Amino acid sequence: MEDCSRHCYEYDMGQERAWSYVWGGWAMVEQGATAEGILQIQKHLATCRTLGSRLAFSECLTLLAQTFGKAGRIDEGLAAVAEAMELAPQMAEGYFKAETQRIKGELFLQTKAEGREVGAEACFQEAITIARQQSAKSWELRASMSWARLWQKQGKREEARALLGEIYGWFAEGLDTADLKEAKALLENLR
Repeated sequence: MEDCSRHCYEYDMGQERAWSYVWGGWAMVEQGATAEGILQIQKHLATCRTLGSRLAFSECLTLLAQTFGKAGRIDEGLAAVAEAMELAPQMAEGYFKAETQRIKGELFLQTKAEGREVGAEACFQEAITIARQQSAKSWELRASMSWARLWQKQGKREEARALLGEIYGWFAEGLDTADLKEAKALLENLR
């Protein structure tokens, strides 16, 4: 991240430098430095706002929402998702829409609200629909895994296996990537 940031600074690429810190903050959260990573993302989203930059902002807000979820800050995560969903059409940024829907569903599952599983299921279904419309197989895989985990919890193992097996079977390459390894393990657990 520091090399990327240094390069962006050297070539006066302010927005790209901020993005490198957003992704770096997300990586920090993934490695367990949750509070520090969230602060870094928030700081650099503020930089983007100051620069007047909204390009890829819905993607960054979705990453922030995901990190809030990992920290148990569900209301803040849902607020970030709502802002991402509101901003995406204004900026013609539909490429991250399926993942934003999936993250919204994951956040719903962490609430104490009545009907949270129904709400989450609707989000996962919408995420899969969007991913299929965009031929975004990786987003479809992630949304299918989220939905399959929910169905597994609900005792719907056959449905979960069918849903996930269909998209997993599409992939012929990249089987050693984290998402496909996770999908394979989930499928094996559903047998």
